[in-house]
Amino acid sequence: MKMPVRLNKFIAESGISSRRKAEEFILQGRVTVNRKTITELSFKVNPDEDEVFVDGERIKQKQYVYYLLNKPKGVITTTDDEKNRMTVVDLIKTNQKIFPVGRLDYNTTGVLFLTNDGNFSNLLTHPKNKIQRVYEVNLDRNLEDDDKSTLLKGVYIEGEKGVFIKVEFPKIKDRKRLIVTCTEGRNKFVKRMFEALGYTVVLLNRISFAGMNADIPLGTYRKLTTLEVKNLFKNYAK
Repeated sequence: MKMPVRLNKFIAESGISSRRKAEEFILQGRVTVNRKTITELSFKVNPDEDEVFVDGERIKQKQYVYYLLNKPKGVITTTDDEKNRMTVVDLIKTNQKIFPVGRLDYNTTGVLFLTNDGNFSNLLTHPKNKIQRVYEVNLDRNLEDDDKSTLLKGVYIEGEKGVFIKVEFPKIKDRKRLIVTCTEGRNKFVKRMFEALGYTVVLLNRISFAGMNADIPLGTYRKLTTLEVKNLFKNYAK
């Protein structure tokens, strides 16, 4: 499910011109939408439904793809690596040029989205949207009650306050294993929160991102369904 976009952006993303040139086409009356000439730069089109023509030639926007990867250890969350290490993009077979939405550390596992849709990526990573991330955490020692309270109240990392929304123990007697929920996407955020209080994270696994769980085996991936993508936009687009 694609969100409405400005007409000039739609034309530019089809690859036939720059956005500025697309604006010229619109102002010159060379663009029609559903057989109606459009000269308003603010006009928006629905990529799934509207027919756009420039000088009588049909314009089609590139096809967006959305993947959910259950990221394994030892893989870089980037599109390429100067040390020739395996990247998350290498794990997915596609002809599209895709990129990861946010990042997970080299040895952090779990839910990671990959796409070629910049709007989708921005939606899920922009701080204002407060997208929840849920992590399974293994510590080097038991978490003290006072430190749990501190994590919920806030810890300053390089002068900026960070908080966990929830800190839970799956097994009451095992205080080395936790489930934490946050809305932060800062680099190594979970590890740095615990490090600020003198703990070392020995295992980190993201079990949920934006309500989507790792429902596939570690190291595998699947395409998001049209309904899943539609619901993500519906739930988080303002």
